[in-house]
Amino acid sequence: MLTSVDRLLFVRGVPIFKELRDDFLVRLASIMDEQEFPPQHTIVSQGQEGRSLYILVKGSVRVHADNQEIARLDKGACFGEMSVFDAEPRSASVTTIDRCECLTLTQQQLYEAIEETPSIAVNIIRLLSRRIREQNQKINKLQNGNINRRLSDGIYQKLTGV
Repeated sequence: MLTSVDRLLFVRGVPIFKELRDDFLVRLASIMDEQEFPPQHTIVSQGQEGRSLYILVKGSVRVHADNQEIARLDKGACFGEMSVFDAEPRSASVTTIDRCECLTLTQQQLYEAIEETPSIAVNIIRLLSRRIREQNQKINKLQNGNINRRLSDGIYQKLTGV
């Protein structure tokens, strides 16, 4: 369990909350719930409805969808922010790698916080944009690798007649 001061210091360092005033961070940090999860525990499941955002205080998690790893997240990272906004089913599952501690913020708590301090929404949009960019780069790398492999396979076939 985090003390009030530890919680404030931790939340202050989380990217989506970095630019917020301390008085607001104190209030936000105080309303978040703390949760602990054992190793290999699925915190959120792909396809389930979600209404909470999670922030990793300790440990690391694996984000995966359709048996494919998408990312690994460590202390200070957050996940679940998409479904908090659109109330759509979760796009991926998140499973602990080791024992994890998280702070959680519900959709209602987040909406109230955004009403009071709209810059939270801007910070979350930045985070989502960065993640989309990273995924686009991964997709481009995979596509370029496949194209290069197909080209080299074609050249090999022409040279060898195979």
